[in-house]
Amino acid sequence: MFRAPLRTFATSARQSLKIGLIPADGIGKEVIPAAKEAIVALGSDIPKPQFIDLAAGWETFTRTGVALPEETVQVLKNECDFISAEGSRGSSPSRKVIGYSSPIVALRKELDLYANIRPVVSVAPRAGEKPAVDLIVVRENTECLYVKQEQQTDGANGKEARATRLITERASRRIGQMAFELAAARPRKQLTIIHKSNVLSITDGLFRETVRGVPGATGKYGDVTIAEQLVDSAVYRLFREPEIFDVMVAPNLYGDILSDAAAALVGSLGLIPSVNAGDNFVMGEPVHGSAPDIEGKGIANPIASIRSAALMLRHLGYTKGADRLDTAVDQVLREGRYLTPDLKGTSTTREVLDAVLGKL
Repeated sequence: MFRAPLRTFATSARQSLKIGLIPADGIGKEVIPAAKEAIVALGSDIPKPQFIDLAAGWETFTRTGVALPEETVQVLKNECDFISAEGSRGSSPSRKVIGYSSPIVALRKELDLYANIRPVVSVAPRAGEKPAVDLIVVRENTECLYVKQEQQTDGANGKEARATRLITERASRRIGQMAFELAAARPRKQLTIIHKSNVLSITDGLFRETVRGVPGATGKYGDVTIAEQLVDSAVYRLFREPEIFDVMVAPNLYGDILSDAAAALVGSLGLIPSVNAGDNFVMGEPVHGSAPDIEGKGIANPIASIRSAALMLRHLGYTKGADRLDTAVDQVLREGRYLTPDLKGTSTTREVLDAVLGKL
């Protein structure tokens, strides 16, 4: 499990913790408040939390013409401690809308949140037992096809669409170092580099070579075992033998797909947390997105948001509070009495949250 902070922050003397909340669209308005209640319930294990509600997303765009208001960015940069934001991805349209761009992608770039860290951990039948699945997907957050440089032209074959894929040595090196730090802090100390350099020899080749070169460049991580997997083979083996993976590091697109696919191994996207992290800022983000099909029904699973809050706190150095949240969630899942429909249960968001709060 993701148990160690990635950076050392001076937290001992802090009297309060300002956390920006971005519910955005869909079920974000239901699960982000749940995470807020869970954080408050930690009491003296963390500095007194102060929350700032901020706007972003599709609804914000339809109302103002801007999906990520500059005011939101400035408040996060200037008022929130370490930019500790619990964010839910906006409900981006699948069609092209002039002027609209995904706010979560923009926020990652604005705050240089270059690493998306997604632990995928099953709950063992009994406390203290080893989980069947225990891996982390470390996804480069700023490049690859997500630079969104696309164009469409007319050619001999009709319409032609092209997209630029950007991979740089700098981005690959720093995501590689983040992944090595995580792997070095775990018992197995294994890092698997995901790529497709047998086909994309230049872009994926640069990513692969740069990540492999991190130990030599830093003089560290000599105790970490390095493995490699082609992305298509990695997906196959992820479902056949997930136990072979410890920490996986991948370019943006591959990491996005792998981490969502891995959620199936533990039951639901509603269980999977993540943090978007940089050298100075951290933002918790439940992996599941806005889920508009269940919006307003009161059945959204709040666990991914609660676990994302735990990841965020752990990253900031508040290990005791983070462990309490994770332990409470594990107990609720292990008992199986309060489960939302995505886990084949009948409980509401409120009932699951109350069960977690009861364990706290």
